[in-house]
Amino acid sequence: MSEPSSIIEPVREASRQLVRELGFMNESLAGTELSPSAVHALLEIEAHEGITARILSEILRLEKSSVSRMLRKLILSGDVLEEPGDQDGRERKLSLSAAGRRRVAAIHAFAREQVERALHRLSPEQCTTVLDGLRLYAGSLAAKSAGHDPVPPVRIVAGYRPGLIARITEMHALHYARVSGFGQAFESVVAGGLADFCGRLARPGNDVWSAIRDGRIMGSIAIDGEDLGSGIAHLRWFIVEGAVRGGGTGRRLLAAALDFADENRFEETHLWTFAGLAAARHLYEAHGFVCVEERSGRQWGSEVLEQRFVRRRP
Repeated sequence: MSEPSSIIEPVREASRQLVRELGFMNESLAGTELSPSAVHALLEIEAHEGITARILSEILRLEKSSVSRMLRKLILSGDVLEEPGDQDGRERKLSLSAAGRRRVAAIHAFAREQVERALHRLSPEQCTTVLDGLRLYAGSLAAKSAGHDPVPPVRIVAGYRPGLIARITEMHALHYARVSGFGQAFESVVAGGLADFCGRLARPGNDVWSAIRDGRIMGSIAIDGEDLGSGIAHLRWFIVEGAVRGGGTGRRLLAAALDFADENRFEETHLWTFAGLAAARHLYEAHGFVCVEERSGRQWGSEVLEQRFVRRRP
């Protein structure tokens, strides 16, 4: 195994090449006319709906004045909206407009194609090596200064834990109020259904998983093996907090749930969602789900185009 000092220069050289190949040396990025920092600002606003300029500057490692200038341009272009914060009227909450969401969707499509072309030239084992290496290196770069711990890891834990019903309900209520306008009716449906399900956790074929970071639930997923009939697993309450999105937490939760469904020999796994959640749909389809039904419905309190996805056991 190489000593760290012996690979410093090769790592620096590879990092410079990565920066060039990804286009960060250009004035624009990802097929847009936007600067690299503006592209990343849009991605972070999408991932952290309601984020403030102060938090955004911390995430991007940019001066507040630079972020303020950039945000003014994005607001004037119609990509970003701002509204007063809940606690302090001086801090404005940021979100994407409809135009901004379209632009971000195009950025995601450009980046996915860029990554897919590169990974296609590698073997599956090499792809895994790339992913593990990038995560380790990025995590090490992000670690705090000497004497401080890096950001705590996310653990996937099965089973009920105190506060689970309230926390999963809170995550759903806050997220879908922001992105879809759902209100009290939706929150009540989540809380009631989850409370009933947790009362059945001791029965075979039912389980729930939490993504835990530093003792706090940051994501969840469940398999209900009873409510859709024999041989069918119902995937429910899948959500990941914005602060841990993009790091593989959602994939790990989904993998845990599907492994459980396969181990319990469910012939099919079903889930209900609604149109417009592009990132979630991409994740479902990458794990073998197929959309088999669409219909207008109001089971979550507001009328949406409901979608049913099905995955058959391999």
